[in-house]
Amino acid sequence: MKKILPLWLVLVSISLGAQVKPVKVTTEDLKNRLAFYATNETEQDYDVQITISGTNFRQSAARPRWIRVPAASKVHLKTIILFRDKRPSYTYDLVVNDSLSRRALRKEFKPIKIKPKKQITLYITDKCVGCDSLVIPLTESKYIFRTYTLSEHPEVKDQLKRAFAQPLDSIATPIVNLGGRLFTRIENYAQLLEELNKE
Repeated sequence: MKKILPLWLVLVSISLGAQVKPVKVTTEDLKNRLAFYATNETEQDYDVQITISGTNFRQSAARPRWIRVPAASKVHLKTIILFRDKRPSYTYDLVVNDSLSRRALRKEFKPIKIKPKKQITLYITDKCVGCDSLVIPLTESKYIFRTYTLSEHPEVKDQLKRAFAQPLDSIATPIVNLGGRLFTRIENYAQLLEELNKE
């Protein structure tokens, strides 16, 4: 037992140290510059602070500030100026905080598409009269989703037939698959969000 306990403590400390940060840093090459961006693929706002160190580049000497990164967005954090004909060598440290500060800098952000809590797939029948009331707002939303028009995907239609007692062509609403559960009574985006957020 004495040998197992230290091993267990090591495994727990490794798993805690390997936790994934909710905000990712990406870079974009510009002319003689390198821009750093924060991408938040969650449904929660965060404040972040980045510190960049290394050689063969110049950066502002100003003290790093907290920057707000809203849910489902990409925000420019910082740009460094590269020395001509030299390859930059750098490391960065990103601190992420879910306690939002009023002093955090609020920059312009670019909305991005994120994965929902449950995967969303819509199956559209030929007689689907109210599909636009769900498809259009979902397309404009922050969520990634898939759509299959059943007349164009006969193999998917054949698989779905097994789950329904009635003919699929008689269903006038989209068939919605949320994380593996099928729904035929979701008619609008508000109803979809309600089902999506149920535990």
